[in-house]
Amino acid sequence: MFRALSSTTVRWRPLEGEGLEHLTIRPLDASVGAAIRAESVLIGERGGTAYGVRYRIDCDAGWRVTSFVIETTDGLRLHLLSDGGGHWRTAEGVALPRFDGCIDIDLAGTPFTNTLPIRRLDLTRASGTAKLRMLYVPFDSFEPTVDGQHYTSIEDGKLYRYAAEDRSFTSDLPVDEDGLVIDYPTLFQRLHWRRTDDFQDP
Repeated sequence: MFRALSSTTVRWRPLEGEGLEHLTIRPLDASVGAAIRAESVLIGERGGTAYGVRYRIDCDAGWRVTSFVIETTDGLRLHLLSDGGGHWRTAEGVALPRFDGCIDIDLAGTPFTNTLPIRRLDLTRASGTAKLRMLYVPFDSFEPTVDGQHYTSIEDGKLYRYAAEDRSFTSDLPVDEDGLVIDYPTLFQRLHWRRTDDFQDP
Protein backbone atom coordinates (compact mmCIF):
# COMPACT_ATOMS: atom_id res chain seq x y z
CA MET A 1 0.00 0.00 0.00
CA PHE A 2 2.78 2.44 0.91
CA ARG A 3 5.82 3.03 -1.27
CA ALA A 4 9.28 1.78 -0.38
CA LEU A 5 11.07 4.05 2.05
CA SER A 6 13.63 6.49 0.72
CA SER A 7 15.67 9.01 2.71
CA THR A 8 13.13 11.68 3.64
CA THR A 9 13.22 14.91 5.61
CA VAL A 10 10.06 16.31 7.20
CA ARG A 11 9.19 19.38 9.27
CA TRP A 12 6.10 19.94 11.40
CA ARG A 13 5.01 22.80 13.62
CA PRO A 14 2.60 22.70 16.56
CA LEU A 15 -0.69 24.54 16.05
CA GLU A 16 -0.52 26.02 19.55
CA GLY A 17 2.51 27.78 20.97
CA GLU A 18 5.93 28.03 19.39
CA GLY A 19 7.92 25.10 18.09
CA LEU A 20 9.35 23.15 15.18
CA GLU A 21 10.38 19.55 14.48
CA HIS A 22 12.97 18.56 11.86
CA LEU A 23 13.06 14.80 11.19
CA THR A 24 15.05 12.60 8.82
CA ILE A 25 14.03 8.99 8.22
CA ARG A 26 16.02 6.63 6.05
CA PRO A 27 16.56 2.95 5.27
CA LEU A 28 19.75 1.44 6.65
CA ASP A 29 22.04 -1.34 5.54
CA ALA A 30 21.29 -4.50 7.52
CA SER A 31 24.84 -4.49 8.89
CA VAL A 32 24.02 -1.34 10.89
CA GLY A 33 21.62 -3.38 13.04
CA ALA A 34 18.36 -1.70 12.01
CA ALA A 35 16.45 -1.52 8.75
CA ILE A 36 14.92 1.93 9.37
CA ARG A 37 16.23 4.87 11.37
CA ALA A 38 14.43 8.10 12.26
CA GLU A 39 16.35 10.98 13.84
CA SER A 40 14.81 14.24 14.93
CA VAL A 41 15.38 17.48 16.77
CA LEU A 42 12.51 19.56 18.04
CA ILE A 43 11.74 22.58 20.18
CA GLY A 44 8.42 23.33 21.77
CA GLU A 45 6.60 23.92 24.99
CA ARG A 46 4.26 21.95 27.20
CA GLY A 47 2.43 23.27 30.23
CA GLY A 48 4.13 26.62 29.79
CA THR A 49 7.60 25.06 29.94
CA ALA A 50 9.90 25.26 26.90
CA TYR A 51 11.96 22.23 25.89
CA GLY A 52 14.54 21.10 23.34
CA VAL A 53 14.53 17.38 22.49
CA ARG A 54 16.49 14.97 20.31
CA TYR A 55 15.37 11.43 19.54
CA ARG A 56 16.42 8.44 17.47
CA ILE A 57 14.19 5.46 16.68
CA ASP A 58 15.44 2.24 15.04
CA CYS A 59 13.02 -0.25 13.50
CA ASP A 60 13.36 -3.55 11.72
CA ALA A 61 12.14 -4.03 8.15
CA GLY A 62 8.60 -4.63 9.44
CA TRP A 63 8.50 -1.26 11.23
CA ARG A 64 8.77 -2.87 14.66
CA VAL A 65 10.72 -0.66 17.07
CA THR A 66 13.98 -2.25 18.23
CA SER A 67 15.55 0.74 20.00
CA PHE A 68 14.90 4.35 20.85
CA VAL A 69 16.77 7.06 22.70
CA ILE A 70 15.31 10.43 23.61
CA GLU A 71 17.06 13.23 25.45
CA THR A 72 16.61 16.89 26.30
CA THR A 73 19.24 19.56 25.80
CA ASP A 74 19.50 19.90 29.59
CA GLY A 75 20.42 16.25 30.16
CA LEU A 76 17.22 14.23 30.73
CA ARG A 77 17.60 10.94 28.82
CA LEU A 78 15.78 7.65 28.18
CA HIS A 79 17.18 4.75 26.16
CA LEU A 80 15.17 1.50 25.79
CA LEU A 81 15.56 -1.61 23.64
CA SER A 82 13.00 -4.10 22.31
CA ASP A 83 13.07 -7.50 20.68
CA GLY A 84 10.44 -6.23 18.22
CA GLY A 85 7.87 -8.59 19.70
CA GLY A 86 6.73 -6.50 22.65
CA HIS A 87 9.45 -7.23 25.22
CA TRP A 88 11.49 -4.28 26.52
CA ARG A 89 14.68 -3.76 28.48
CA THR A 90 16.88 -0.90 29.52
CA ALA A 91 20.13 -0.09 27.72
CA GLU A 92 21.86 -1.91 30.60
CA GLY A 93 19.84 -5.08 29.93
CA VAL A 94 17.26 -4.88 32.76
CA ALA A 95 13.93 -6.42 31.66
CA LEU A 96 10.81 -4.23 31.79
CA PRO A 97 7.91 -6.72 31.89
CA ARG A 98 5.31 -4.00 32.57
CA PHE A 99 5.63 -3.05 28.89
CA ASP A 100 5.06 -6.57 27.55
CA GLY A 101 2.86 -6.42 24.46
CA CYS A 102 3.89 -2.88 23.51
CA ILE A 103 5.32 -3.18 20.01
CA ASP A 104 4.95 0.49 19.08
CA ILE A 105 5.95 3.65 20.94
CA ASP A 106 4.27 7.04 21.21
CA LEU A 107 6.46 10.04 21.96
CA ALA A 108 4.57 13.12 23.10
CA GLY A 109 5.26 16.23 21.07
CA THR A 110 5.70 14.58 17.65
CA PRO A 111 3.26 13.26 15.01
CA PHE A 112 5.93 10.90 13.65
CA THR A 113 5.28 7.99 16.00
CA ASN A 114 1.76 7.64 14.54
CA THR A 115 3.53 6.37 11.42
CA LEU A 116 4.90 3.33 13.26
CA PRO A 117 1.62 1.40 13.75
CA ILE A 118 0.21 2.71 10.46
CA ARG A 119 3.15 1.29 8.48
CA ARG A 120 3.62 -1.82 10.61
CA LEU A 121 -0.02 -2.94 10.46
CA ASP A 122 -0.72 -1.82 6.87
CA LEU A 123 -4.35 -1.43 7.90
CA THR A 124 -7.22 -1.48 5.42
CA ARG A 125 -10.90 -0.81 5.96
CA ALA A 126 -11.43 -4.57 5.87
CA SER A 127 -9.03 -4.95 8.82
CA GLY A 128 -11.36 -3.26 11.32
CA THR A 129 -9.93 -1.41 14.31
CA ALA A 130 -6.53 -2.34 15.73
CA LYS A 131 -6.45 -2.08 19.53
CA LEU A 132 -2.89 -1.49 20.70
CA ARG A 133 -0.81 -1.24 23.85
CA MET A 134 1.62 1.61 23.30
CA LEU A 135 4.76 2.48 25.24
CA TYR A 136 4.02 6.17 25.78
CA VAL A 137 6.73 8.69 26.76
CA PRO A 138 5.64 12.15 27.99
CA PHE A 139 8.08 14.99 27.36
CA ASP A 140 7.76 16.53 30.81
CA SER A 141 9.16 13.54 32.75
CA PHE A 142 10.38 10.86 30.27
CA GLU A 143 8.67 8.33 32.58
CA PRO A 144 7.23 5.72 30.18
CA THR A 145 3.75 4.30 30.72
CA VAL A 146 1.37 1.95 28.90
CA ASP A 147 -1.33 3.69 26.87
CA GLY A 148 -4.24 2.06 25.04
CA GLN A 149 -4.77 3.38 21.51
CA HIS A 150 -6.95 2.40 18.57
CA TYR A 151 -6.23 2.80 14.84
CA THR A 152 -8.74 2.41 12.00
CA SER A 153 -8.32 2.86 8.25
CA ILE A 154 -10.87 5.35 6.91
CA GLU A 155 -9.39 5.58 3.40
CA ASP A 156 -6.76 2.95 2.70
CA GLY A 157 -3.28 4.42 2.49
CA LYS A 158 -4.57 7.98 2.89
CA LEU A 159 -6.60 8.56 6.06
CA TYR A 160 -6.47 6.85 9.48
CA ARG A 161 -8.46 7.42 12.65
CA TYR A 162 -6.56 7.58 15.92
CA ALA A 163 -8.58 7.17 19.11
CA ALA A 164 -7.52 7.03 22.74
CA GLU A 165 -8.79 3.85 24.36
CA ASP A 166 -10.57 5.89 27.05
CA ARG A 167 -12.34 7.88 24.28
CA SER A 168 -10.87 11.14 25.54
CA PHE A 169 -9.43 12.06 22.13
CA THR A 170 -10.05 11.12 18.48
CA SER A 171 -8.46 12.50 15.34
CA ASP A 172 -8.46 11.61 11.64
CA LEU A 173 -4.92 11.70 10.27
CA PRO A 174 -4.21 12.20 6.55
CA VAL A 175 -0.92 10.57 5.51
CA ASP A 176 1.25 10.63 2.39
CA GLU A 177 2.60 7.73 0.32
CA ASP A 178 5.22 7.06 3.00
CA GLY A 179 2.64 6.88 5.81
CA LEU A 180 3.88 10.18 7.28
CA VAL A 181 1.29 12.47 8.83
CA ILE A 182 0.44 15.50 6.68
CA ASP A 183 -1.74 17.31 9.21
CA TYR A 184 -2.76 16.41 12.74
CA PRO A 185 -5.97 18.37 13.43
CA THR A 186 -5.67 20.67 16.49
CA LEU A 187 -2.05 19.60 17.13
CA PHE A 188 0.41 19.71 14.19
CA GLN A 189 0.81 20.93 10.62
CA ARG A 190 3.43 19.77 8.16
CA LEU A 191 5.53 22.57 6.69
CA HIS A 192 7.92 20.71 4.41
CA TRP A 193 9.03 17.33 3.17
CA ARG A 194 11.77 16.21 0.81
CA ARG A 195 12.83 12.83 -0.54
CA THR A 196 16.12 12.10 -2.22
CA ASP A 197 14.19 11.70 -5.46
CA ASP A 198 11.44 14.25 -4.84
CA PHE A 199 10.70 17.62 -3.27
CA GLN A 200 7.53 19.33 -2.09
CA ASP A 201 6.58 22.34 0.00
CA PRO A 202 2.86 22.64 0.79
